[in-house]
Amino acid sequence: MKKKEVIVVGGGLAGLAAAMRLAENGCHVKIISVTQVKRSHSVCAQGGINAAVNLKGEEDSPLIHAYDTIKGSDFLAQQPPVLEMCLAGPRIIEMMDRFGCTFNRTPEGNIDFRRFGGTLYNRTAFCSASTGQQLLYALDEQVRRYEVNGLIEKFEHHEFLRLIQDEQGKARGIVMMDLFNLKLDILKADAVVIASGGPGLIFKRSTNSTFCTGAANGRLYMQGMHYANGEFIQIHPTAIPGSDKLRLMSESIRGEGGRVWVYGDSSKSMETPEGKMIPCGETGKPWYFLEEFYPAFGNLVPRDIGAREILRVIEAGLGIEGREEVFLDVTHLPEETVHKLESVLHIYQRFTGEDPRKVPMRIAPAVHYSMGGAWVDWPAADAPDRKTRFRQMSNLEGCFVAGEAEYQYHGANRLGANSLLSCIFGGLVTGVEVPRYLETLSESYGEVEEAPFKAALQEEEAFKQDLLSRNGKENVHKLHEELAHEMVQHVTVKRSNENLKKTIDFIKEIRERYKNISLDDTGSLHNQTYIFANQFQSMIELALVMTKGALLRDEFRGSHFKPEFSERDDQNWLKTTIASYNPNSDEPEITYEPVDTPYLKPIQRDYTKAKRIKPQLENIPTNIELPI
Repeated sequence: MKKKEVIVVGGGLAGLAAAMRLAENGCHVKIISVTQVKRSHSVCAQGGINAAVNLKGEEDSPLIHAYDTIKGSDFLAQQPPVLEMCLAGPRIIEMMDRFGCTFNRTPEGNIDFRRFGGTLYNRTAFCSASTGQQLLYALDEQVRRYEVNGLIEKFEHHEFLRLIQDEQGKARGIVMMDLFNLKLDILKADAVVIASGGPGLIFKRSTNSTFCTGAANGRLYMQGMHYANGEFIQIHPTAIPGSDKLRLMSESIRGEGGRVWVYGDSSKSMETPEGKMIPCGETGKPWYFLEEFYPAFGNLVPRDIGAREILRVIEAGLGIEGREEVFLDVTHLPEETVHKLESVLHIYQRFTGEDPRKVPMRIAPAVHYSMGGAWVDWPAADAPDRKTRFRQMSNLEGCFVAGEAEYQYHGANRLGANSLLSCIFGGLVTGVEVPRYLETLSESYGEVEEAPFKAALQEEEAFKQDLLSRNGKENVHKLHEELAHEMVQHVTVKRSNENLKKTIDFIKEIRERYKNISLDDTGSLHNQTYIFANQFQSMIELALVMTKGALLRDEFRGSHFKPEFSERDDQNWLKTTIASYNPNSDEPEITYEPVDTPYLKPIQRDYTKAKRIKPQLENIPTNIELPI
């Protein structure tokens, strides 16, 4: 096969890393992005990227990083890819430094590292508080080198609509839409990489960009792609409350010494993680409740724990001025420390009118990240069939998935600053695995008959005309508002089976009402209403995946908290949720597969004690080849 044509859907870190490595390996790559590549949602990541480089003499190591990640995931992360990601971390930092990424430096000129949640080590490299932006720009510069040489093309302001498969089910291209004029086109290829990010807009009031709808994954799910662990949604402890959406206040603020508190009330009491009842601070004085509950980790407990504790304090009636808010305070920090946080503090001042250098910030938990996503394969380095399987490939042959769009690396809870690492690592792995897959193909896309391409285009054209011609009484934006409200209320921090059942019924009702929408704009230029109406169909289906997965999982694990099932249940629930779409059923079909724990058996997550350990990971393969 002479020509190696690959489509990458998504212009964030995972997509760019994949495109760069694919071009290095001689592939011609077409990048599809709903926005300008340099405006992809990766640009919003603030605090840093994890790697156990150990420049601060703490005896940190990639094995300890893997231990923290697996433990932080509440043992639902897939251990083989986690281990290799953590082993690759230092090389990825070196690579990005070589590319010119503007990491903060120590006075000696070394890359600086800060602490982040879920660890006792300084292993988070950062670019002040705009790390995602700087990493994205550095990778884009590498991609531009290949653009000049004709190996990479960008289709910005275009949206993926459908995967095209041949008669054998192999990926052979996509249908895409020009977001300026709504024109539909076919792009042909022999492999497709999906790196389209997360589904935060399903909840609307999230920290995600407004184009993070999850629609690409939802459309693939409706074409038969398996969706894994959809019920695990990360709630970030600290965001600016808002009526439209929520804006992230980075974990780096706490990593640099920011403190979370409320005014104490000694007439009230709360239970500590160790089961003791203590008074809620001293009346009228700051109560640093995270520091009291978790003296070892303090304000840097994992995000699932931090969000739950903030909610618990608010429910106890201790929210600031009776609102669902607590304080995040940096007023005590020295100027040189505050300067590192300048970009994120500017966001707070811009949207609230208050100077966080002078008054504590008012923050609240917010939907932030999806640990779930496309099921992808990952044969371990020592697996006997390693050479006949392809890492990062979904159950749809030739369709690979990387970044937040897939499920492997974070389990039931993501550790802060592991996201950027997993995106780059997953993209690099994909850039190695796709060429291996292409070598197995007996024919190129050019030898495939035109029938599947024409059929896919006709199906999308028919759906487009259907949407534009609907003349019902429903407004798609109002439906979204109602769906998001129910999802935030019942499928975020605290869940109950009673409310989850009601939410499933409500989502089905939304799906029926969606059939009766009408669009207030039926034009073909810059029609945002049509674009969103097209996305909303698959958003509804992913909402059902999330909610049904949460309903069936009767335990407390990571971000999935059911007070009625208050313990982690490894005997029954140490397994991955797999959702499959059935067009003849009104609900997802849910199956499970066991989580392999070859290196670290499940232990209790305890963040109350300060104890740096040298973890004993078992059965580590000796033949790991990192994609750097």
